[in-house]
Amino acid sequence: MRVVQLVIGALVLTCTSSVALIAQPVIADAALSAEIDRRTAAIADKVTAWRHDIHQHPELGYAEKRTAGIVAAHLRSLGIEVQENVGGIPGVVGILHGAKPGPTVALRADMDALPVTEMVDLPFKSTVRTVYNGQETGVMHACGHDMHTAMLMGTAEVLAGLKDRLPGTVKFLFQPAEEVPPRGGAQPMIDAGVMKGVDGVFGLHVGTGVLGEMHYKPGALNASADGWRIVVHGKQGHGAMPARAVDPIVVSAEIITALQTIVSRELDLTVAPAVVTVGAIHGGLRENIIPDSVWMIGTIRTFDAKMRTTIHERMKRIAENIAIAHGATADVHIDVGYPVTVNSAAMVAKFFPTLKRVAGTAGASEGSVSMAGEDFSRFAEQAPGFFFNLSVTPPGVDLKTAASNHSPLFQGDDRALPIGVRAMSNMAMDFLRSGGAPKPIP
Repeated sequence: MRVVQLVIGALVLTCTSSVALIAQPVIADAALSAEIDRRTAAIADKVTAWRHDIHQHPELGYAEKRTAGIVAAHLRSLGIEVQENVGGIPGVVGILHGAKPGPTVALRADMDALPVTEMVDLPFKSTVRTVYNGQETGVMHACGHDMHTAMLMGTAEVLAGLKDRLPGTVKFLFQPAEEVPPRGGAQPMIDAGVMKGVDGVFGLHVGTGVLGEMHYKPGALNASADGWRIVVHGKQGHGAMPARAVDPIVVSAEIITALQTIVSRELDLTVAPAVVTVGAIHGGLRENIIPDSVWMIGTIRTFDAKMRTTIHERMKRIAENIAIAHGATADVHIDVGYPVTVNSAAMVAKFFPTLKRVAGTAGASEGSVSMAGEDFSRFAEQAPGFFFNLSVTPPGVDLKTAASNHSPLFQGDDRALPIGVRAMSNMAMDFLRSGGAPKPIP
């Protein structure tokens, strides 16, 4: 055992040394950092106002026309080149050419909201209503994309004011439909060419935690995200005479229970974590009618390609065979969605000191993996990426019970907004000043 430990230790030291040699942290420019801080403080109220306005007027994926219009108008006011309706969706790209030659860095924010009825009593609370999957619901920025958009708008203003000191080009990617897998909003924008010539890409996501803290991780960070739909076909009949019918509700209940055994009994979770979730189920209209069919939808999250395939195969086998056993049938459809979000180890090694510098006393440290999916993953497939998390829980809220993203009670503190602006501005500037992305680790 001691020999194994020594070998592993030697490998860790070797890998750490390789990272250090290939991805040296950027030497800080104190005067430039101070100027970014000053410019951020000067627009803090504007960033907050943008966030409140976007929060109060949320839009679902592919429908972010109002939000995209606000973003485009702001970028134009800064003298930034603007492209709208990128990818045939409400995508907005701003291109800021610096006064000096250099690499190109992309900064990304997502703009869409969720079909969630807000329960937080805020002056800028959303009261927007819509119909989603046949049901009336509210619309809410329950995942913090309003904050992402406002922070990148602020970053654009800070960097536009430093154009004369920019050694390269900044692309601001305002992306729709992050919450709409399997295609999402990143892929249509990539297909439209937004990542051509990009040498590196940064993004952030807000979440629960001590206000102002930031977390990063090299390698796999967010899980792959696949959607699925199962339709169970039975035989409609009278609820008082079930023997003359085939009850798809009972069949569906058995399928749901059996799906839980895929992760708990059929996967080696020492390889990687995985999740299979049933997110919605619907069948029937009346208490004394056995319906003809039931549909259910859900999500699959994994970090391992082989495990991902295994789950797909076993879901299909379980659903179809249980249905057959009861004289029913099951149609299983799986939408292969977002890939695993992978941070470039070299990018993290080179630029995590920038986060630590910006975070100050709040702190920036290595975090853990998340089962949440992210289509930032698609941008990071096109260029070396660095995606990190910013904690936005208001002080005084118990972190053990704080509402998470996608909850109707989720809330983000406005005081986190300037931190995000400073982080993205410093990351972009350090990337350009240092000549771009480091060489990948062999």
